[in-house]
Amino acid sequence: MTNEKRALLVEGPVGRILVKLTIPMIFGIVGIVAFNLVDAFFVGQLGTNELAALSFTFPVVLVIASLAHGLGIGASAVISRAIGEGNHHKVQRLTTDSLILAILIVVFFVTIGLLTIDPIFRLLGATPEIVSLIKQYMRIWYFGMIFVVVPMVGNNGIRATGDTKTPSIIMLTAATMNSILDPLLIFGIGPFPRLGLAGAAIATVIARSITLVVALYVLIHREKMISFKRCELAAIFNSWKKILYIGLPAAGARIIIPLTTGVITVILAKYGPAVVAGYGVSSRIEFFAITVVSALSTVITPFVGQNWGAGKHERVFSCIKYSNQFSLGWGATMYLILALAARPIASVFSNNPLVTSTIMLYLWVVPIGFGLQGVFLISTSAMNALNKPLHAAILSVIQMFALYIPLSFVGSYIFGIPGVFGALALAYCAGGIVSRLVLNRIFIRI
Repeated sequence: MTNEKRALLVEGPVGRILVKLTIPMIFGIVGIVAFNLVDAFFVGQLGTNELAALSFTFPVVLVIASLAHGLGIGASAVISRAIGEGNHHKVQRLTTDSLILAILIVVFFVTIGLLTIDPIFRLLGATPEIVSLIKQYMRIWYFGMIFVVVPMVGNNGIRATGDTKTPSIIMLTAATMNSILDPLLIFGIGPFPRLGLAGAAIATVIARSITLVVALYVLIHREKMISFKRCELAAIFNSWKKILYIGLPAAGARIIIPLTTGVITVILAKYGPAVVAGYGVSSRIEFFAITVVSALSTVITPFVGQNWGAGKHERVFSCIKYSNQFSLGWGATMYLILALAARPIASVFSNNPLVTSTIMLYLWVVPIGFGLQGVFLISTSAMNALNKPLHAAILSVIQMFALYIPLSFVGSYIFGIPGVFGALALAYCAGGIVSRLVLNRIFIRI
């Protein structure tokens, strides 16, 4: 397999390539977001307590997904640079070893997760009644964790080649399967038993299993990025060192989001389960609203990695410039749409007045910062590709722990729920501005 066939991103108009990469990713991320929104929609029909239970699981599920995503970012960054260098043996070794590492991580976290369901969710503020509902979901979800983590890493390996279509098709297929199975298993339609929250978890596991099979097939048979040759442990450890150098800070940065979500859930829990339910739905709507920019930030890593590895720095500078301009425009558009459509959007998910009012308030306030949050995502993705993962991780810590959480406590004390949501908008804006300044300094020093 030649370098000319593999290094797809180092030639051609930068803007056109970014669009070509981003469009498939949009559909892929829509699939992921739809996965969560469909769960929230159908579970919401069971009742407010069930929707609150699902919302309580969101921070924990997101922690695991963030670990997998961080590992995937590390794999994508080192693999894409190896592709740019034209070293296919190195590409195979890094891809194979990243999947082995993913499996080991799954074994560890399944064990820990099953043993800590009670204390973790009580710490998050769930009542005994809600915890019993959470157990129905998480006991099944943990056993299916391998179908979440390994495909995330595998799909990032595929993206490193410049192929964003295949991972997107994989994710859309899983989302479609989940949408079909959710109502059947949750409500017991036809020959299926009524399983409630457990049904939602089973649907998720079955749908995610598809992503594992397809991702491995593509990596092994089409891309030939998996090596079955015996390898010394020293070589495997060397691959893990390279992957984790970027992957651990990236995972840490990603984990900050669900950890922060957990803290905010605790703050909002004192206002009642309906507010927690509304916050959980709002978070999912936010993921949907910034899908396009999230997709763009995802393709930044392979684009910057391949071009930096090939020594084409000017293409990297152009990539960042175009991406930031687009993000600001998209953020402004989303703010207008969500502010005007907040009420009908909220009514789709619940008929509880407190749930809907919480969703509406979130959509009136938080989207103010969407454009600059996109700049933040783009800048930190570029830092990971440039082998500066600590810069990205530190910026994430500052944005969430130094700004959002302290401001949320103060805002809740002074203004109530609006103060919590206003703190997030402010943190988004500050994070975007600072991250762009830091990336400029990195470019100057490299």
